[in-house]
Amino acid sequence: MNRVYGVIGIKAKMANWNADFTGRPKSISDGTIFGSDKALKYPMKKMWENEGKKVLFIKSWKEDKGSIVPNQLGERYTALFEAIDKKTQTKEVMNNLFNAIDVKNFGATFAVEGQNISITGAVQFGQGFNKFDDTNIEVQDILSPFQNSNKADSQQSTLGTKITVDEAHYFYGFSINPRNYDEYKTLLGEDFQGYNEADYAEFKRVALVSATSYSTNSKFGCDNEFALFVECHDNETYLPDLSDYVTFDSRNRRIDLSTIEKIVGDRATVEVYYNPFNKLTVTTTYPCKNIFTQESIA
Repeated sequence: MNRVYGVIGIKAKMANWNADFTGRPKSISDGTIFGSDKALKYPMKKMWENEGKKVLFIKSWKEDKGSIVPNQLGERYTALFEAIDKKTQTKEVMNNLFNAIDVKNFGATFAVEGQNISITGAVQFGQGFNKFDDTNIEVQDILSPFQNSNKADSQQSTLGTKITVDEAHYFYGFSINPRNYDEYKTLLGEDFQGYNEADYAEFKRVALVSATSYSTNSKFGCDNEFALFVECHDNETYLPDLSDYVTFDSRNRRIDLSTIEKIVGDRATVEVYYNPFNKLTVTTTYPCKNIFTQESIA
């Protein structure tokens, strides 16, 4: 397969797509709200894990001296594959790593028991910046049903807070470069086919729905609302971060792809998916599909 570029759009309504360590939505120094690439990858990995696929880089737990603590990387690897010792060959470890679907897509840094492996993933995400002009941060006080342990307030229940945005629209650029794995085809032999059409189809499937499928207290209200897939006709087509060229009309909830059309030209096959049920519209000549039903939108 050839290179693929695209954009994934996430809507957050009275939700917190990606919080910093203070609980507020992540932002850069000028106050612009954004979501990290990790925030987008996690629901994908969680969806794959829930479907029974092998996911290496995700938190798992063990019992240790009466406590429940996270597994170490080597322990997670052992749970999915087999224990590593001094006799384990790097080729064997690498084959196993590529059998983990998150590593096959996003790559890995693996330093365990004499192994020091770094794999640059075929799929790379940028940061997802909020393009909605009127986003407000909402802070809700929450009353706990339990007694406050502070002596000064021991007659009161504990107070907490929940921080959300009233509305935000995040746009993540991504690229897929199958050639990142070409060198491993020679190293790992015939059993390794690199990043292929089946891998891309699996990525595309979860890219369209994983944020919607992942509902926690803070993430309920975060949904996939837009996706753009630009499948290049050759491997010599190089495109920039396409999320920079998505124009979002906050007043009318309209996405304009006219600049992207000029950048891409006739060098690729393009598909657009969006949610037509939440008053979102897309200005484009590309074929569009319903992001939920996969049916064509006239």
